[in-house]
Amino acid sequence: MKTIKVALAGAGAFGIKHLDGIKNIDGVEVVSLVSRELEKTREVAAKYGIAHVTTDLTDSLAIKEIDAVILCTPTQMHAAQTIACLQAGKHVQVEIPLADSVQGAKDVIAMAKTSGLVAMCGHTRRFNPSHQYVQTQIKAGAFNIQQMDVQTYFFRRSNMNALGQARSWTDHLLWHHAAHTVDLFAYQCGSPIVKAHALQGPIHPTLGIAMDMSVQLKTANGAICTLSLSFNNNGPLGTFFRYIGDNATYIARYDDLYNGKDEQIDVSQVAVSMNGIELQDREFFAAIREGREPNSSVAQLLPCYQVLHDLEKQLKDQ
Repeated sequence: MKTIKVALAGAGAFGIKHLDGIKNIDGVEVVSLVSRELEKTREVAAKYGIAHVTTDLTDSLAIKEIDAVILCTPTQMHAAQTIACLQAGKHVQVEIPLADSVQGAKDVIAMAKTSGLVAMCGHTRRFNPSHQYVQTQIKAGAFNIQQMDVQTYFFRRSNMNALGQARSWTDHLLWHHAAHTVDLFAYQCGSPIVKAHALQGPIHPTLGIAMDMSVQLKTANGAICTLSLSFNNNGPLGTFFRYIGDNATYIARYDDLYNGKDEQIDVSQVAVSMNGIELQDREFFAAIREGREPNSSVAQLLPCYQVLHDLEKQLKDQ
C-alpha cells in the first residue's frame, strides 16, 4: 500500500486534533506542517515527527511527493486555499466552513469538479459515532426526526482558540458554528431545507460580530429545527443536539449519545474509532485510495452554504 503523503496547514487546536487522529491511520504520513508562527510550528512538528516546516502554504504545495492537504486555517482563507491546493494537483480536505460566502463555496465546487481530485470539507457531525448511530436508525426505518433542538454555546469575549491561545482571526456563529447544524439537519432528515429564519443579538463593539443568534429551519418532509448559538454562555460549552422523533429521543454530545432520560447509549461499535475527527480523516484518505467521492464532499455541501447565505441576507435586513 502506497503511503499517502500529507501537508497540514494550521497547527492550532484543530490541526493538532487531526495530527492525533492521523497517528491511528495506516499508510498516511504528515510530511509538511504549515502555520503562522515558525517557532510554535517547529515545536508541534518536532512532537509529531514532521520534517518540513514553513509559514507559507505555497512552499508545501511545491513539494511533488505531497498527495493531499488538510487545511485548518482561518475561515476567511478556506475557499482560496482550497482552490490553490486543487490547482497544485493535491487532494484537499478543508475544515468547516468551506467558505464564508456562497460564491466562495461555488468557486471551490467548480474547481473541484474540473480537477477530478478529492475535495472534502470537515462537516464533522456527519462522522461522530453519536450522529452515525441516529443515521443508522433512520435508514433502518426505526426512527424519524420530528424536531432537532440544538444548543451551540461558548464563552468567547476575545479571539481565543480551543487551547486558550490568541487567534489571528474572528470566529463567526453563522458561517462556522451554524454550518454544522444546517448541514446535519438536512443530512439526517434526508430532505432539503425549505424554510430558514434567523435573529441575532447586538454586534460586539470590538469583535464586530453578533454574540448571540437564533435560527429556525424546516425540511421538505416537515421536520423542524431550532438552533440557539452564543459566545456569551458562561456554562457548559460545546454543541448539544436533541433529536426528538416519532418513538425516541436522542441527545448527542460530540461523539457520545444518550437517550431522553440521559442514559448513555453504547456507540462504540458504530465505527472503527470513537473519534469523529479521525473518522472524518479516514473517509478522506479512503476516498483518495478508492478514487471516489467522499461523504461530505464539497459538491454535497452547496445547499448548506446557500441556506447560510439566505440567513445572512435576513440578518443584514433586520
